[in-house]
Amino acid sequence: MESNDFQNYFYFLVAALVLVVGIALFLGYKLFKSLKRKEAIESQFQQLEDKVSNLQLETLEAKLNPHLFKNILNSIQSHAYQTYFALDKLANVLDYILYESRKKFVTPKDEIEFACNLIEINKIKVSPLFELKVKMKVKEEELLYNQKLIAPMISIDLIENAFKHADLQSADAFISIVFEFKESVFSLTVSNKISRKSKLEKEKGGFGTQTLEQRLKIIYKDHFKLDRFVEKDVYIAHLKINLLEHKAEMLAARR
Repeated sequence: MESNDFQNYFYFLVAALVLVVGIALFLGYKLFKSLKRKEAIESQFQQLEDKVSNLQLETLEAKLNPHLFKNILNSIQSHAYQTYFALDKLANVLDYILYESRKKFVTPKDEIEFACNLIEINKIKVSPLFELKVKMKVKEEELLYNQKLIAPMISIDLIENAFKHADLQSADAFISIVFEFKESVFSLTVSNKISRKSKLEKEKGGFGTQTLEQRLKIIYKDHFKLDRFVEKDVYIAHLKINLLEHKAEMLAARR
């Protein structure tokens, strides 16, 4: 009798164990399918988000190029006697717009060279007495300086805005442009004495300001800082992009 009780108890334990294992396998399978479904949904969401971001950038860039080109032509037209020099610089700018701007990223070196050509074109609008300072604080030996991590034409708005709102014919006016690249951080600081005529009235409705903000947020997310402020009669804009953090996020997203 005791033997039968032991057998029954053994069979009960085996049945209970099989039941527990079966339930565990079933729950594990359900959890696995749930995680797979979650991964699929997240993947689809990420793809959709990427498409929206790309569409936004394409829309912004489509508006940006004609806007820049119009400003450049106005500069050249207003000072025909310097047309030959300006057209030489314009050729470089157009090459950059036509070929480099189609790329998602360019090197900091390429972007700075493009910005310098743009400055040379704008210089024909200023008085001989006007103070225009361009400084380079660049460590070219840094690895990321020649890597494609900068969105093309990201420097346009700050430079164009300075020339737009400075009194270019006033002897006491000035524009200061400083490029920096050190410790994998790209920085651009532009300051100008505000013209008494404009007082930045046009800026409220300016396309460039909104475009730059949107592009930076879409591309660099939390890895940039853009400050704009006025000190007395000087307008200052400072852009800082941490390319090392941006690159690390890009590499992590590919895994």
